Amino acid sequence: MIIKNHPIFATWLLWLGSFLSSNLWAEQCNTSVDDTLDQLHRAAAQAEGEVYFQLFTADAYYIGTDANETWTLKEFKQFAKPYFDNGRGWLYEVKQRHVTLHDKKGTAWFVELLNNDKYGTSRGSGVLLKEQGCWKIAQYHLAFPIPNAIAAELTAKIKAYEKKNEH
Repeated sequence: MIIKNHPIFATWLLWLGSFLSSNLWAEQCNTSVDDTLDQLHRAAAQAEGEVYFQLFTADAYYIGTDANETWTLKEFKQFAKPYFDNGRGWLYEVKQRHVTLHDKKGTAWFVELLNNDKYGTSRGSGVLLKEQGCWKIAQYHLAFPIPNAIAAELTAKIKAYEKKNEH
């Protein structure tokens, strides 16, 4: 008798495979919005591209700080992959976060104040959807909040830059 052809062994292997795959999925599945966003920032800081991009829905959008940075997930992966592949991520530390859950609809939106060594205060905002019990990011928008006291000066610089670089 060969043990691998034994019905009990086959049943045990099926059970083990099911158990392992469900536990691996559970490790990647965040059941809270905060956990998903915290994992996003952690994966970015550690340049873990595979983990980072698994946190987004397949049809997600990432909106960056430049007016030209409205990317589909595929486009954002093309931009970010070289950084992650070279072990270079980005660290945005959460200073404050507000999450709103839509009652029983599997939709949440958030706004968070972040700190980055290079850029200082920034703001992340977006929408998450619950897919198969896991929160996934459908849209993430990173922005630099401008204090009202210097908004006119900074937006004048932006307008001058845009005029100079028109094609």
